[in-house]
Amino acid sequence: MITLISDFGTSDPYVGIMKGVILSKDPSAVIVDITHEIAPQDVAEAAYAIYSAYRYFPPGSIHVLVVDPGVGSHRAIIAVSMAGYYFLAPDNGVLSLVLESGNVDFITTVENDSYFLKPVSRTFHGRDIFAPVAGHLSNGLPIDRLGSEIKTDNAVHLELPMPYQSQTGEIAGTVINVDRFGNLITNIDHPFIQKTFGLVSERDLNISIGTHQIAGLSACYEDAGSQSLLAIVGSMGFIEISVNCGSASEFCKQTRGSVVSITAVDRK
Repeated sequence: MITLISDFGTSDPYVGIMKGVILSKDPSAVIVDITHEIAPQDVAEAAYAIYSAYRYFPPGSIHVLVVDPGVGSHRAIIAVSMAGYYFLAPDNGVLSLVLESGNVDFITTVENDSYFLKPVSRTFHGRDIFAPVAGHLSNGLPIDRLGSEIKTDNAVHLELPMPYQSQTGEIAGTVINVDRFGNLITNIDHPFIQKTFGLVSERDLNISIGTHQIAGLSACYEDAGSQSLLAIVGSMGFIEISVNCGSASEFCKQTRGSVVSITAVDRK
């Protein structure tokens, strides 16, 4: 199975062409589109997307990421073997969260051009490098044939915003994504709340965003009335600010990068 994440959108032929190249190398490949709606050149958004998705695919899956503002430059392309999966991506930090989430087995640069299409375009490495290499990997090509091994620390890592406990004791985080429903997805996960506040009841949390305060975490959207604001643990384990049957982004006038804070209410 080969998955694809890109910022190509679907109105142009780029994604279809990549699939054609993959299938020309391995006609039996199963190709899954995770998303092609990453904002143009938004490496951080793609990093969160692959981190949220990769573990839900069968072992042996090949995850291909083409969010590549440095295409045609001297930036490297890397292939990674980790946790039973393979990853193929530009070395621009898009794999930062993945690499930090488990034990990496092997990383190599992708530089053996015998597995590329010729000639290699200056602007479409998705077609000429990523797609054919993915097809060859799907056919059983050993990853170490692609180039030279590098250490995990030598791969590019993004400085992505992480939640932290402030000097006043509250958790400070940020909105990392706004989905098509207008949900404000934060970088604060439930284990971090427990680590910070202990086994505090979810109803004893106070979540703040902009001028809005939310008392406690909801078990489901219907816990709040229609068009009412709520906070909930989303499907990826992160705290989300939502509106039942509405858009939290529009309701709160907040978007990606907005500050979110969480405090624990002392009921003693």
